[in-house]
Amino acid sequence: MALARGGLSAIGDPAGPSLAELFALLPVATVVLDEAGCIADANGAAEHLLNLSERAMRGLSLAQIVALPPGYGDQRDGHSFVSYDCELRLKRGGRIRVDFHETPAARGSGWRIVMLYGAVGKGYGSARPAGARAAAGAAAMLGHEIKNPLSGIRGAAQLLAGDVDERAVLTDLIITEVDRIAALIDRMQDFTDERPRQLQADNIYPVLAHARQLAAAGFARGITIEERFDPSLPPVRIDRDAFVQVLVNLLKNAAEAVETVADPRIVIGTAYRHGMSHGIDGAPRRPVPIELTVTDNGPGAPADIAAHLFEPFVSGKREGRGFGLPMVEKLVGEMGGIVRYAREGEPEMTVFRILLPRA
Repeated sequence: MALARGGLSAIGDPAGPSLAELFALLPVATVVLDEAGCIADANGAAEHLLNLSERAMRGLSLAQIVALPPGYGDQRDGHSFVSYDCELRLKRGGRIRVDFHETPAARGSGWRIVMLYGAVGKGYGSARPAGARAAAGAAAMLGHEIKNPLSGIRGAAQLLAGDVDERAVLTDLIITEVDRIAALIDRMQDFTDERPRQLQADNIYPVLAHARQLAAAGFARGITIEERFDPSLPPVRIDRDAFVQVLVNLLKNAAEAVETVADPRIVIGTAYRHGMSHGIDGAPRRPVPIELTVTDNGPGAPADIAAHLFEPFVSGKREGRGFGLPMVEKLVGEMGGIVRYAREGEPEMTVFRILLPRA
């Protein structure tokens, strides 16, 4: 029997959750395959991981969505358990590291259940570590960041005490490093600000135009910025100032990524994605159909940090402080949305994808 949503009877108490509801709320990405090996159902975690709605996946084979592990077809005989620790390449772009498990749904039925454990959504998605561990890690990294300029200040002060000729230069160095520490602490305070956002229905396009104008007049001057918009998007529920900050951060990140590219390009896109939804920490899933993408033809994040881009102090840039993308993730989350990073297309391009609720 397919796990069609809402089509199964309640377990135990008739007023309790149905099997379909429990399936939808599973934290592990799970899809159900019919006798022909096609997807009959997928839960919310699978939608999040594979960046496809359940409706879009239904009727497709798993191989049409991901490049399956080598030898998968040889082991899959209809009644055996299949298990891999592997990296899967999404057909729409991006890679995911998972524990891949496939097992019969019921003896003799031909239906099978595939569960993908330990994955990060859509290439690499926004995910914060557990509170205490995240706080400890952030505190340790903040201490490291502050100790570096403090060491320089201390050395400059020692030299200042004995070198009159270099006094002006050393004084400038001290002022510069103190200002850098103050700016670092300001950014950290912004990152830890938990005050609720004032959200309201807004037309996304004037905000996009404003952010693009800021980019074109400054850090993205001389870079081609294309627009690929769905003209019929409904109003979005956002905090306008926060949303401008998100857009400017992503556009600046893209502009810096294409600095060494012969034909630098940035593409801003919008679309309406039916069926896309997400839930956090056991909360009911909410639709997030409004899609915004910022795409660039730069080289992308180094492989060793791609899965950590939304963590504080992680940066692939020499002078980066690692606050831009975590701030983007924080602000988007406060507006009820999610943000993801991936490499997509042929040739591959970097895509930051934001999904937001409509007003």
